[in-house]
Amino acid sequence: MKDLFSTGSQLYQQARPSYPITLVEALLKYVPVTALAWDCGAGSGQFTQLLAPYFDHVVATDLSLQQLQQAPALENVSYQLQSAEKTNFIAHSFDLITVAQAIHWFDFEKFYAEVKRCLKPDGLFAVVGYGLIEIEQPALNQLVQQLYFETLQGYWDAERAYIDERYQTIPFPFKEVQTADAQMQYAWSGKQLLGYLNTWSGLQHYRQQHATDALAEIRAYLAVHHDLIALRFPILLRLGKLS
Repeated sequence: MKDLFSTGSQLYQQARPSYPITLVEALLKYVPVTALAWDCGAGSGQFTQLLAPYFDHVVATDLSLQQLQQAPALENVSYQLQSAEKTNFIAHSFDLITVAQAIHWFDFEKFYAEVKRCLKPDGLFAVVGYGLIEIEQPALNQLVQQLYFETLQGYWDAERAYIDERYQTIPFPFKEVQTADAQMQYAWSGKQLLGYLNTWSGLQHYRQQHATDALAEIRAYLAVHHDLIALRFPILLRLGKLS
């Protein structure tokens, strides 16, 4: 598992979009018992805190201590520095195992073996994520698309392709539960949009090699357009059972 997000962990926690509570409610339809959940690759706890109200206890793990230190303190949540592929958990102990916007960094074979070891026979495994930002204002959307596909071409880690393919090409050796398409919708300020773009790993790689500002055109646009920005992210979702 790669750790690309320890640097800038506070910005990541502040700027990344949050999932709707309706997503968690959709997962719970397939979870008969809500005693114990494991949120793997939890980062700063964005998905963990959504699970917490519904479970007796939630364990959140990540490879980045800096990310976990940004997570909110909750009475029924324990944050642990553990690899996704090898944990100290008791076998068949979790009613729900989730991984949000992180599975593309994992060693699939080793992680799935750990999921199968740790998940209860009737538990649910949920792969969650979100795709490329889509902005309603055409001119700004074109600038963001240009940044993603042209300026940062060659600077994205190879694993990013799994998100572009909406997690449909990841291996998934589970009995799949079919789900409906969904999306997250927001109205952001220009500052919020820039904050989010600054968390992109491709942009971080670009900056390591260039002194030029890859966001210059977007900054120029936002300098003269001050309205809230209507945008959305497609939700990526794969649900599985052991049998």
